[in-house]
Amino acid sequence: MTGLYGVFVFLGIMAAILLASPDDIEFARRVLPAALLLCFLYWQVIPILMASTGASLDMRKLLVYPIPQRQLFTLEVLLRVTSGLEMLILLTGAGIGLSMNPKIPFWAPLSLILFVALNLLCSAGVRDLLVRLMARRRIREIVTLLFVVLVALPQFLVLNHGLRSRLRGIFGVEAWPYWPWTAAARLAQGEFSWRNAGVMLAWTAAAYIFGRWQFERSFTMDAAESSASLSDGRSASRLEWFYTLPNRILRDPLAALVEKELRFLSRTPRFRLVFLMGFSFGILIWFPIAFGEQGTSPSWFSDNYLMLVSVYALLMLSDTLFWNVFGFDRTASQVYFLIPARMSTVLIGKNLAAVLFVALEISMVSLVCALLRLPISLMRVLESFASTLVVATFVLAVGNLSSVYNPRAINPRRSFRTAAGARLQALMVLLFPVVLSPVALAYLARYAFGSEWAFFAVLLLAAGLGLVVYRFSMESAVRTGERRKEQIIASLSQGEGLVQS
Repeated sequence: MTGLYGVFVFLGIMAAILLASPDDIEFARRVLPAALLLCFLYWQVIPILMASTGASLDMRKLLVYPIPQRQLFTLEVLLRVTSGLEMLILLTGAGIGLSMNPKIPFWAPLSLILFVALNLLCSAGVRDLLVRLMARRRIREIVTLLFVVLVALPQFLVLNHGLRSRLRGIFGVEAWPYWPWTAAARLAQGEFSWRNAGVMLAWTAAAYIFGRWQFERSFTMDAAESSASLSDGRSASRLEWFYTLPNRILRDPLAALVEKELRFLSRTPRFRLVFLMGFSFGILIWFPIAFGEQGTSPSWFSDNYLMLVSVYALLMLSDTLFWNVFGFDRTASQVYFLIPARMSTVLIGKNLAAVLFVALEISMVSLVCALLRLPISLMRVLESFASTLVVATFVLAVGNLSSVYNPRAINPRRSFRTAAGARLQALMVLLFPVVLSPVALAYLARYAFGSEWAFFAVLLLAAGLGLVVYRFSMESAVRTGERRKEQIIASLSQGEGLVQS
């Protein structure tokens, strides 16, 4: 987390320096509405796209306490800070810069507080709405697909030259004055008017009504009843062939461990959510970057589009498949220390299941790209499989170690994670560029020598290095797991408190 927040602290300092200069006030007037719009979108959308909603109250455990709903709602809104702390840092920097600008009235930067309140209230309502919808098994995946399409739709609208001018009129300098970010930007620059103040108060009141309405509905929702389903047990699962695949290749107990992982993960709402987003949102988010407007010449992004989407899908799956492999097992993880199977066998079983899901994800990405008639070829498919699996080898090596050094219990029934541990998020930010570097060297070799043979030769060396790193990390993880088994079981046995984090 330190590295990620350090970037936003730097951006906040830059915003403060820029807005504090009286000579750049006209530039700030043009940029600030769009900047506040980006802050609003980041605060509301990015946490959901990363399947993370920050810390929140556990309503099931709070029902027994005589606490008024109004106070619980206030706490829930305040906890929304955890889902948009980056934007709060930027807005703090902007407020400090405006307060130091001699051309800005002293009261103007305080209007950003109302904009923060608007984001907190809106975020609380969106979070409660989505969590309640995700608790219903029959509509969970449909909601996810619709949300992904709605989020990615503006990118495709921007690519349309005819709509670009309209979008500039809506979100540009002379934007509609009744947008909350426009009114907030004008108030923050000292342009007080009753219209601007009324617009901000009206939007904030609407966000309060929306947030309170969704909170009260979630407060009375029975999550267990919503997710329950009736089954007579007469029909076998359509994925039975996939579940029993390890038994045709491996021997017990390894085959049983892999089959257990395949069955459990495929029925876990959180894993199904990120798996679905990997080959849906991943394709949509990278499409404008890779292809841009129609008629543009091929670029490195378009040539390697399939690989980029596959690696992005791997990143989405990391929290559920790699970094914390015992998280879903929780208290049941103690069985791994009791059964007559070595810890190395348990880790290999979980790793093999993870590799199967990664291969299935890449296959789904390739299939969707083929159905959309995107410019992919058999060679690009092979490159994507090879590159992503090499990256997965390094991620597995790091994940096995993080799973025994920093285990944490995960509720598999929740589609969205509330908040990964700070150490885990810092690990992802710092180490993911490192595990990508061997594959990056392969692409540099192809660029330097202009040969596919050079690419696959370097990639083969990277795969060999990955296997060596994986072996040493496995040995270290096994020794650490045996030494810290009491701490691991204790960490995974901890239940959720009143605040889920």
